[in-house]
Amino acid sequence: MSSDNYTSAVNPLPPAVVALVLFIMGVELAFTLGARGFVGGPEAVGWRLTAIQSYAFSADILDWMIETGRWPVEQVIRFVTYPFVHGSFTQALFVCVFVLAMGKMVGEVFGGLAMLLIFVISGIGGALAYAVFLDPRYPLIGGFPPVYGLIGAFTWLLWRRLSLVGENQARAFNLILVLMGIQLLFGLLFGGTSDWVADLGGFATGFGLSFFLAPGGWARIVSRLRRD
Repeated sequence: MSSDNYTSAVNPLPPAVVALVLFIMGVELAFTLGARGFVGGPEAVGWRLTAIQSYAFSADILDWMIETGRWPVEQVIRFVTYPFVHGSFTQALFVCVFVLAMGKMVGEVFGGLAMLLIFVISGIGGALAYAVFLDPRYPLIGGFPPVYGLIGAFTWLLWRRLSLVGENQARAFNLILVLMGIQLLFGLLFGGTSDWVADLGGFATGFGLSFFLAPGGWARIVSRLRRD
């Protein structure tokens, strides 16, 4: 059989997805290996705690910036750095699994750059929801809010597809309802945190961004505005 006619059974991952996962796991491996003394010397044991102090999102710091009107870069950057700091290797691993699954589906339709924009801006949206709707005592870390942004973009794809075939578009939201239900159940049973507010904020941001970042999305919006 000619190699020219060979078709891979598995579609390759978009490079942006691979790069994102490698970065997340690279940071986490540094924390994990440092805590076990394999790299970085004695001070590496505290790398994770130092990163949380320097790069986690803090609602208190946001309040201070709003009150004082000062927006130092080292504090503003927390909006985009907190998703890359995780509390454990397991949390980072689950985030990467979701990025591989959701990022692949979103990236293949939207493109790598749009997928990264959804990830980053959904993280910002999740942090704002966390600060606005709660009075959180703890900083926000972990990549689940932007991951839920990718889930929001995937939900938008299902929503659009169902509209094109005349099906009930509400079915597109089954995935987020199941995930939120599981998260709330675990929170009730095991005393979880209120991070689900940030996750839901990330989902809403990702879903909303899809109207603009989907191929032809902006052109459709302009065309509809002109008709109105």
